[in-house]
Amino acid sequence: MSAEPPLADTAHHFPAMEWLRADDYWVARIVFQRALALIYLIAFVAALRQFPALLGERGLLPVPEFVRRLRFMDAPSIFQWRYSDRLLRTVSWTGIALAALALIGATDLMPTPIAMLAWFAMWAMYLSIMNVGQTFYAFGWESLLCETGFLAIFFGNTQLAPPIPIVYLLRWLAFRVEFGAGLIKMRGDRCWRDLTCLYYHHETQPMANPLSWYFHHLPKSFHRFEVLGNHFAQLVAPIFLFAPQPIASLAGLVVIGTQGWLVLSGNFAWLNLVTMTIAVASLDDRAFAVVGIVKPERASALVGTDGIPLWFGVLVLALTGLILGLSYRPARNLLSRRQLMNYSFDPFHIVGTYGAFGSVTKERDEVVVAGTTDAVILPTTEWREYEFKAKPTDVMRRPPQYAPYHLRLDWLMWFAAMSSPMYHEWFVPMITKLLEADRQLLRLLRHDPFGGERPRFVRALLYRYRFTTPAEHRATGAWWHRELIGDYLPPVTLRRLERS
Repeated sequence: MSAEPPLADTAHHFPAMEWLRADDYWVARIVFQRALALIYLIAFVAALRQFPALLGERGLLPVPEFVRRLRFMDAPSIFQWRYSDRLLRTVSWTGIALAALALIGATDLMPTPIAMLAWFAMWAMYLSIMNVGQTFYAFGWESLLCETGFLAIFFGNTQLAPPIPIVYLLRWLAFRVEFGAGLIKMRGDRCWRDLTCLYYHHETQPMANPLSWYFHHLPKSFHRFEVLGNHFAQLVAPIFLFAPQPIASLAGLVVIGTQGWLVLSGNFAWLNLVTMTIAVASLDDRAFAVVGIVKPERASALVGTDGIPLWFGVLVLALTGLILGLSYRPARNLLSRRQLMNYSFDPFHIVGTYGAFGSVTKERDEVVVAGTTDAVILPTTEWREYEFKAKPTDVMRRPPQYAPYHLRLDWLMWFAAMSSPMYHEWFVPMITKLLEADRQLLRLLRHDPFGGERPRFVRALLYRYRFTTPAEHRATGAWWHRELIGDYLPPVTLRRLERS
């Protein structure tokens, strides 16, 4: 009695599927999957550490209250049926375990259907987290991770050849990310057209990093060259992602190089890393050999004889049809004068539209939160400031590096400074938690000036921050200079907030 042939070998019975093979992209698939697994790992770790304090049962915007107002199809999530902090932690730990397995290549040792199931589980779990994350998960790179992760389900593993439709769908995604960002800039802030945006951006971006101060003080002529380079990378290079090789690889390297430059100059969570990961699909195996990531003979050895089995080919073709159909509205959005930025047209975040910094803030305002244990507020009252992990507060502190990790509360504090606290439904609950000395929330801060004890009053002031000049930095050692604008939230007590 003969044994049944391995699943991959059945491809030879269906030669019509062989046209789906992309034999020049074995290395690209490996690099793509390992990089995506790393991003998933970071994302699930961030959820494990931050979600309960921000969105948990006793969080600032509790999920149970949120999902009561929604139908399942408004925001598909396993937490629509039941939410608990314990379940959230179980989902996060499961995502961490699966991402770690994919990162070390374990999915390549699994049968292809099992590997696909692992990638599907990571996508479904992160989608479930994001769809109930409200404003704390309303960032473009959240949807981008879900869209990339959905395509990864159908990229296969080393037990069969890479499918060429997935290669081109990833390029289509990279095109939308870059070209959309380029168009939103040209249609938005005038400074992108007169090449002056980077006079301000390094100083006013949401979270500066250790090199941002130095980038800010580069000559203005260099900043103008940076803007020109950005326009080329986002409005010209993406068009060539669909060109024959080696032109597509060169276009991909431009995207990767530009995103690497952004990694050096700012803290944009995993936005840059996931964009670089997507652009990897434009690099063929020869490109990896040329840049020295893999030796030419090693790249050739990775090309297997396994083809595309019928069941897998049908799934890939069905996915391609789905993506092309769902791409109509994002494509139309690119051509629209009222272009939307970072918007998903379906609740599963399969095909979306992206963009960043359609306008650039010219000045940096920061909300500084402080408390006191004094029973009565007097002119001599000592106010002690809460220090966030990355958001500027202490002018002597050098901006830290956190990306690709995402500090959600710090990011929202940057947005909070642009308008009244009444426009940010999480802000007053945060103040309440500080007055309660809530341990979960305090873990999201760098420094609690009260050592876990409750303050009597908490207030918030609005300051204008700017980078110090080189002379000021040499004289004082400070990285920032700040000036008081006025009250953001007047002093409040826990009793007063409970009454309101």
